[in-house]
Amino acid sequence: MRERPSPWNSPTPSRAAEALAPLSPPVEIGLTAAIVAVRDDEPLILTTRADGPTGVAALPSGPFDPIRHRTFEIGLREWVAEQTGAPLGYVEQLYTFGDRGRHARAGDRDPHVVSVGYLALTRIQDDADRRASVWRSWHDFFPWEDWRKGPPVVLEETIAPGLTDWVAEAPDAVSSSGVSRRVRVNLLFGGKGRAFNEENVLERYELLYEAGLLEEALRDGRESAEKRAPLTPLGTPMRHDHRRILATAMGRLRAKMKYRPVIFELMASEFTLTELQRTVEAIAGRHLHKQNFRRLVESTAIVEPTGDMSLKTGGRPAALFHFRRNVLQERPAPGLRVGIRG
Repeated sequence: MRERPSPWNSPTPSRAAEALAPLSPPVEIGLTAAIVAVRDDEPLILTTRADGPTGVAALPSGPFDPIRHRTFEIGLREWVAEQTGAPLGYVEQLYTFGDRGRHARAGDRDPHVVSVGYLALTRIQDDADRRASVWRSWHDFFPWEDWRKGPPVVLEETIAPGLTDWVAEAPDAVSSSGVSRRVRVNLLFGGKGRAFNEENVLERYELLYEAGLLEEALRDGRESAEKRAPLTPLGTPMRHDHRRILATAMGRLRAKMKYRPVIFELMASEFTLTELQRTVEAIAGRHLHKQNFRRLVESTAIVEPTGDMSLKTGGRPAALFHFRRNVLQERPAPGLRVGIRG
């Protein structure tokens, strides 16, 4: 008896596959990096210059080439080096972003891009700014995430009225997570005295998108945004779903620095405790009590003095410290467990 050919190794596609082929756009894998640094107490994100066809800022990205790139991370580092010149230190895969409509328009038959997002940390190099990239504060894109001087102005002036209207349209409408609009707003934006959880960056972004308050929602043809058009600008939009990828990276970094010493990837090799506190505040997006922070650092034994002093404080000399790497062998979760403040 002749063996029937397997559909997995048959050299020619089946008739069913041929019939379905025109209905399914090709799929490409993209690699996108949210590269974070801190300079002058400001959290920065490396973007490609807004000189593309849409003139919209974007994260460094490029396609994965399975012939040229042995791994996704190798491909990512190659694209980042080519586009920005920024050397990457810590790199972590975030999530795979593949929702329909990420790039598409109705009836679009272009390849569907599934993007693998990464968080990368670096220290700013002078030559990076001279390439086709620019460092920008991540608060340009997320102005509602900076609570270092209290609740952001944009929260009261733009977000609160917009969300109030959205809740009023269907206050008891339940999301896929089983939570009503009213409850979601209170949970994510600190309503009724609730603490503002700095880790929920992605959840806040997705709520604002769903409520139709973001340019991306209008660009994607969401009904909630179209009936509110023209929109009051709420942060700088980004190409495709890059602002969603950045939100994911911000939330991951804010959470991770509490149980891993990733914050030191953003620090110079030697630093004062004030510089460390300001860097943590820049990433967390909120003010920390000085004495409480120093007690936290001392209790974790995560840094140790170098014996030298810094004369660049503008006042009294301050002791210099460096990251104590032995802490990685001493306990499983050596981070700075800064709490949540309302």
